[in-house]
Amino acid sequence: MPLNLVKLCVGVTTLEELADWIASLRDASGKPREQMHTTRMIPRRMDELLDGGSLYWVIKGNVQARQRLLDVRPFTDGEGIERCHLVLDRELVPTYWQPRRAFQGWRYLTPSDAPADLSSGTGAASLPPALRLELAQLGLL
Repeated sequence: MPLNLVKLCVGVTTLEELADWIASLRDASGKPREQMHTTRMIPRRMDELLDGGSLYWVIKGNVQARQRLLDVRPFTDGEGIERCHLVLDRELVPTYWQPRRAFQGWRYLTPSDAPADLSSGTGAASLPPALRLELAQLGLL
């Protein structure tokens, strides 16, 4: 059974902003660049994560989207600190919003605790971002 990660998406205020940032990742020739997120902690349960797991993004206090994990690449940086690159699928999949308190780093997320995917353009996914945020803050989403 796949295992997931959940992580705060620091510096991003809307799902659309994250999608725009992902779309802007290009190499010198203009081709889409591999998307990686660097983290200090190396997941010990890599096999479970790479068996169909995703990285769920917390934006403004709610899990709002996920990206499939393609690879976990441990490395040692220039200062001798072990880190890893989480290689992500460029497709951003909106999910039903799930409140999440702030935390540092990432946490494992079991499939039973993960929010379900939203169908594109239907229900809450079709609402403007500001309205979705307000409804979530009121506990209605």
